Amino acid sequence: MSEHVNEDAVHLRAEIARLQAELDDLRLLNDALMEHGEAVEDQLAQQNLQLEQTQQRLDAELADAARYLFSILPEKRDTLPKTDWLLVPSTELGGDSFGYRRIDDDHFACYLIDVCGHGVGAALLSVAVINVLRSSALVNADFREPSEVLAALNDMFPMERQSNMFFTIWYGVYNATSGKLRYASGGHPPAIHLRQKADGPTEPTLLITMGGMAIGAFPDIAFESASLTMEPGDRLLLLSDGTFEVDRRDGEMLTVDELAAFAAGTSDRPQAIHDWVCSFGDGGPLPDDFTLLRIEF
Repeated sequence: MSEHVNEDAVHLRAEIARLQAELDDLRLLNDALMEHGEAVEDQLAQQNLQLEQTQQRLDAELADAARYLFSILPEKRDTLPKTDWLLVPSTELGGDSFGYRRIDDDHFACYLIDVCGHGVGAALLSVAVINVLRSSALVNADFREPSEVLAALNDMFPMERQSNMFFTIWYGVYNATSGKLRYASGGHPPAIHLRQKADGPTEPTLLITMGGMAIGAFPDIAFESASLTMEPGDRLLLLSDGTFEVDRRDGEMLTVDELAAFAAGTSDRPQAIHDWVCSFGDGGPLPDDFTLLRIEF
């Protein structure tokens, strides 16, 4: 009997020793995992901090870039031709821009461009084009002749040298002596001409030249110019497609004709038009850049 008890005690002590050894191993493994886990958490915390710092730096740089884009836009004019404008990018950086300037004492140029896409690339191309137009840095182009300006821009900015990006443009030149406005468009929405009739309501007319392709899409494209004689009190609205390409509640997209009718019948002020266009949305940002330049003659 005592022999069996001794044998059982030996087996029990052996089993306890084995379990104790396993427990010690598990404790060592747990300690190692805890130590490793703390190291991983420290590493993840450091990486998250670096990501936050990088994001903050990128946000600051985007804000600086956005401020620069707005800094190159012209001051609003309170003498004829008077100007008012509104530019609301759909993202931090958009591809819309515009400008106006006196070419000489008799000629006043106005233009609006829309680069395809958004982001840094579109903004850089937009700035480059605007700076070329502001500084008259086009070879073999008379800036008083819109068709020549568009052809020269097409030669200067082929899309294969611009990361496959292109842009559209509406460009006009007003002759103060004759009252004539010459204009040309390259793949761009029409400008809206508004004239108050002596015995009736304001009448809108869409100004666009047919056949003009987007700038940079194809080489050696010929552009056409058209003209219209402006009368005192006439207004001209230059706009990007983001001003009207908004889905209405019935699922149909707003049209430039509807925008022209609103401008003629309700208000042609950029802020009023923006508020009206936003009323068709869900209260969030518009899907594309909203850019509208109003010129009063």
